[in-house]
This record gives sequence, C-alpha cells and structure tokens, in this order.
Amino acid sequence: MYSFLIISILFYLIGSVAYFYFLFIQKEIFQKTGILMVICGFLFSLISILIKIFKSGCLPINSLNENLIMFSWAVAFVYLLFQYKFNIKILGIYTAPLLLIITIAAYITHGETFEQKNISNFWLHSHIISMFIGEGSMALACGIGIFYLLHETQIKTKKKGFFFKRLPSLEILDTGGYFSIVLGFLMITLGLVTGFIYSNLLWGKFFINDPKIVWSGITWIVYAIILHERLAVGWRGRKTAVLAIIGFIIVLFTFLGVNLFFGGHHGEFTKW
Repeated sequence: MYSFLIISILFYLIGSVAYFYFLFIQKEIFQKTGILMVICGFLFSLISILIKIFKSGCLPINSLNENLIMFSWAVAFVYLLFQYKFNIKILGIYTAPLLLIITIAAYITHGETFEQKNISNFWLHSHIISMFIGEGSMALACGIGIFYLLHETQIKTKKKGFFFKRLPSLEILDTGGYFSIVLGFLMITLGLVTGFIYSNLLWGKFFINDPKIVWSGITWIVYAIILHERLAVGWRGRKTAVLAIIGFIIVLFTFLGVNLFFGGHHGEFTKW
C-alpha cells in the first residue's frame, strides 16, 4: 500500500512543478502534463485504497494515515470532475501542491493500523465516501475563493498584475466556486444523514453527543448560510469567496483538530 503512496507523491510532485511552470510560462504542455500527473497520482491512491479494502474488507479509515489517503483521493476526484466541467486550468497550481502535502502527510503518519471495532455496512460506507467527497469539494471552493479575491483586488485597484491575465473572469470563478459549494453541501448533507442512520443501527439512537458530529453540524450550517444568502439575498463574489475560505478552515478543524483535541467516538480514526 505504501509503495503506491510513494508513487502518488512522485506524480503529485511532478504535477506541482509542471503547474508552476504553466503559471509562469503559460504553455499548454505544462498544464497538460500537470493534469496527467494528477490523474496518475489519483489512480495510484485509488489502487492503494482498493488493496486495503481487499485485505480488510472495509474502507481504510482506521488511522490518521488512512484518513489522509481517503482525503487526497477525494480532493483529486472532485478536482478532475471540476476540470471536466469548467476547465479552469490555473486551478491546478492550488490543487496539485495541496494533494502533494496531504499525501506526504499520509506517508509520514503511516504506522499501526487499528482494527475496525464497529460494524461495516452500506450506511457506514455511504457516510464515509459522502463526507470525504464533500470535504474535497470544499477544499476546491477554498482555492477558487482565493483566486477570486486575488483577481478582484487587481481589478478594483486597476493594477494589472501577475495574475490578471492568468486567471479566468470573475464570473467563471464565482460560478465554479458556487458549483463546488453546492456539490460539497449536498455530499455533506448525505454524509450526515447516512451517519445518523448508522448511529441508530449501532447505538440505538440517531444522535450521540460526539464533538465531531457537533462540528460537522456547524460546518453544514456555515455552508447552508452561504447557499441561503446567495439564493435569497443574492450574495455573490467576494462574500461567497471569503466564506468559502472560512468554511474550509472549519472543515480542516473538523477533520483533524476535533479528533486530536477533543477525542470522542471518532478520535480513534486519527491515531498514528
């Protein structure tokens, strides 16, 4: 499993370098190389996950290392889906290094794998996959939000700086960010619902007082506010971009900080 992880790291490293060249030189060959490397890294991450499923019969979520592998897979999956739909080429300069960092962290934290103590069934698997894809979508929305703020600042100050010709229009960035937030919100909603059903099967009640569940609810509320205000009030552009960045910070805290600092039923999944 870990040899595939090393290969993924190499692909993401080459992809990051290619995207940095594309950022400065703006030649299509570098962008195409970058996305090809991301695809290869994604496939090797997927292979490592499938090997783990074949060996243990369950999704690899029993340690911090395995959770990071799942997270990197989800970010890459959503990125490739997003590129197919919107083809925002410059986004790779954010995504490839992010995937590289996550995958390196996964390799550094690999160690003992803890046994799955809970029942493994359809609801658990649906909960896990939905939450990871939702978090991957929010990671992408954060990157788009950063690019939006950079582009808007250059337009407002009338200073056509480095990013002016390299970024798509504000409208495309806003639409792409909105798509990522909608997808992420839907997947997190599905993840929470399936998680509640699984909780009822395991503990006999839909809601348990667990820090991760509480913070997942807070994350859901933040993105629900973004979507509500966009539809009801017409929030667009800067407000959405800022909240997308803040929302992803909350996602990261929910993913890592809550388990590390507060423990709870999900705490065992971030041991390393």
